[in-house]
Amino acid sequence: MTRYDPAWLDRQYDNRARVAEHPRHLAHWAEASVLSRAESACQLDLRYGDGAAESLDVFTTSRPDAPVLVFIHGGWWRSLDKKDFSFVAPAFAAAGALVVVPNYSLCPSVGIEHIALQMVRALQWVWKHAAQHGGDARRIVVAGHSAGAHLAAMMLSCRWKQVDEALPAQLVGGAMAISGVYDLEPLRHTPILMNDLQLTPASVKRLSPAFFPRPKGKLHATVGALESEEFLRQNQLIRDVWGPTAVPVCETIPGRNHFDVLQSLVDPDGRLHELTLRLLGLR
Repeated sequence: MTRYDPAWLDRQYDNRARVAEHPRHLAHWAEASVLSRAESACQLDLRYGDGAAESLDVFTTSRPDAPVLVFIHGGWWRSLDKKDFSFVAPAFAAAGALVVVPNYSLCPSVGIEHIALQMVRALQWVWKHAAQHGGDARRIVVAGHSAGAHLAAMMLSCRWKQVDEALPAQLVGGAMAISGVYDLEPLRHTPILMNDLQLTPASVKRLSPAFFPRPKGKLHATVGALESEEFLRQNQLIRDVWGPTAVPVCETIPGRNHFDVLQSLVDPDGRLHELTLRLLGLR
């Protein structure tokens, strides 16, 4: 069996097939998100660009000049929506963070490169407008789950001065990456993903943080201990290539799979919650 055996790759990267109870997790996220929007101080569907999907939700906090947490959702760049992840916001807003949850277009109508550039525009919006919502644009942290973790790593690596000379060189101070993929080459060969993602050798090189120079900001690389060998490998890979200076945290979360690992993020006693608060300067 080779690394790129199609059946093996599907077993490694098809998380919904690996976790039989995934419908329960998705339903819980959606229900908790409806409640979060109803009970939180928030502004919904603010525009960061002209595209149909280019909007974001802002959850405010009572803390003045709050650090900003931008949470990027997963779904293999081809499913789910920001409204499914409002549940991430309340615990961090209660801890003193301004929370922003952006939307993006989905594959196959666009490619991953288009989505990454949308997130660049979303972060530009956050930098320009954070103060209007009580946030401190000098303290922006990006968190992401699954495909969102990949995008979080991309934002940490962005050359912001090339985007706009007015932007700070290090617009993103840190990233919390949960269950991410950093070398996209295996996905180019994975049957359940390859048709929608339409990756090429050239796009894999442009879109794989594992091939990028080590960033100045800090990335916390985390993954559920019950996830596939490939997700565990990808998590270790970014530590190996970027080194412990850029990736001071590389951890597996005991007893968690690809879906319920997010419970550790939103639980005030959870390890991922604690690590994210540290990046935000709230611990």
